[in-house]
Amino acid sequence: MKKFRSVVLLFLFLLSSTILFAQVSDSKKRIIEKGKLDKPIPPEKKNELVGYPVAPFKDTLFFIYNKIGSFKAENRATAIASRIDSLYNDPFYSPDSLLVSTSDGSVDVVYKRDFIIMSVTESDAKVVGDNSFSLAQKNRSIINKTILYQQEYNSERNWLKRIGLSVLLLVIIILIVWIINRLFRWFKLYVIRNKEKHLTGLKVKESYVFSPDKQLEFVLRIIGIIRIVVLVFVLYISLPVLFSVFPATKHYATILLKWIFSPAKSALMGFVHFLPNLFSIIVIVLLFVYLIKAIKFFVNEIHKGQIKIDGFYSDWAIPTFNIIKILMYAFMVVIIFPYLPGSNSPIFQGVSVFIGILFSLGSSNAIANMIAGLVITYMRPFKTGDFIKIGDVSGTVLEKTALVTRIRTSKFEDITIPNATVLSSSSINYSSNTKDDSNGLVIHTTVTIGYDTDWKEVHKALINAATRTDLLESIPAPFVLQTSLDDFYVSYEINGYTKQPTQQPLIYSKLHQNIQDCFNEAGLEIMSPHYNALRDGNKTTTPNNYLNSEYKSPAFNVDVTKK
Repeated sequence: MKKFRSVVLLFLFLLSSTILFAQVSDSKKRIIEKGKLDKPIPPEKKNELVGYPVAPFKDTLFFIYNKIGSFKAENRATAIASRIDSLYNDPFYSPDSLLVSTSDGSVDVVYKRDFIIMSVTESDAKVVGDNSFSLAQKNRSIINKTILYQQEYNSERNWLKRIGLSVLLLVIIILIVWIINRLFRWFKLYVIRNKEKHLTGLKVKESYVFSPDKQLEFVLRIIGIIRIVVLVFVLYISLPVLFSVFPATKHYATILLKWIFSPAKSALMGFVHFLPNLFSIIVIVLLFVYLIKAIKFFVNEIHKGQIKIDGFYSDWAIPTFNIIKILMYAFMVVIIFPYLPGSNSPIFQGVSVFIGILFSLGSSNAIANMIAGLVITYMRPFKTGDFIKIGDVSGTVLEKTALVTRIRTSKFEDITIPNATVLSSSSINYSSNTKDDSNGLVIHTTVTIGYDTDWKEVHKALINAATRTDLLESIPAPFVLQTSLDDFYVSYEINGYTKQPTQQPLIYSKLHQNIQDCFNEAGLEIMSPHYNALRDGNKTTTPNNYLNSEYKSPAFNVDVTKK
């Protein structure tokens, strides 16, 4: 009997232990499951979910992440937004009728206990780290506040306010436009009335580049353009203000403002980011500018002769400085180029290459003339003001530029000769020996006299003619050269010095006149062209007023044959 009781007690103990263990295990299991539900989804898992907004009034209330059965999250969000919109359209909407109800597997937000707005599951709550009932309460509050706000916002009273506000804004805009037009009209009249005081034109060396009338026209046109820009800006800014009054057009206001402020913001931020490079560019430019000014100071001193360098002429100073300045500016551009905005972009590089190709193809002649001008500068064949002859052109040098040389002839014709032509042609400088202590330029002309005339008389007459010529120097004295003994006459060349090379045409004219006078006074005949003379008592070629009683024509037959 004791054994039977012991067995029964052991059986009851084992049975109670098993039941207790099962209860404890079930409790632990429920605690674990509850912990899993209350624990939010990790961020890395949550990021993998796609949330679809519930936005019945184009304003997101909350997101739906999970599906229910075959009802996808996107479809759930659309359906919930549609139901909220139907509540908004209900003229008898009662906030107290929007309730939270618990059902199998979810917590529902219902209206009047029979119209389900949305269902919140444990999966939905787990996404946001909340429980389903609390999340349903929050969504119910959001929906209720949104519907009440929208009904109040779109009430007839508010619509009347919006219409009145729109009319007021239109009146204000019209008034602003009228004021702007009046201000610009007044400013135009002010400029016209005071044009003589403020608009004096733009002069360069006493010549009008921009006359006062043209300047007035330009200023009035600029004022008109500014007026149009201001009016367009005011009207454009007023559109978002008007659109923001009505809910249906409110999003257009944001779009219009974005069209303005997005480019402006991009430009402003681009300028802000460019500021460090801008300061670098300014420092580089200032450095080169002051360095060039320092070089120019020494160049001016060399040009004035205050500083002398062996083998370096003073007239080389300015051209050399121009070359150095161009090279330094080119070097400065190369240094600055990487700091320019967009310098590394393919478009910028492509344009640079294109411009370089155009410059190379289109400036071959210009480059040749520039190089020739540089060579001429350092050859020093002539200077500005010299009387020269290049090819068949003779005249005074007016200007030497990098590309051309300009010459004014004795007939006051201005001729432009490319430097490449000057370099490839021979040039004669008549002025090079007419300065300082030199004797001057030798003026010479030739006369032909027959063999029957004493050469001493011819020399005397020629020197007398040169002495009478005003622009010929007396020291050194004129001299005669017998240049040839031809078949019918002797060639005599009179030479005289002058320091007025630009007056050559006048000097030659005066010299020829004096030669005629002196030879006629001496009774000498100039045998040019050729003459064979057999005298028969006729008159000689000497004019009658030069003949006197002491000189009589030979009384013999004359046969004059021109050759």
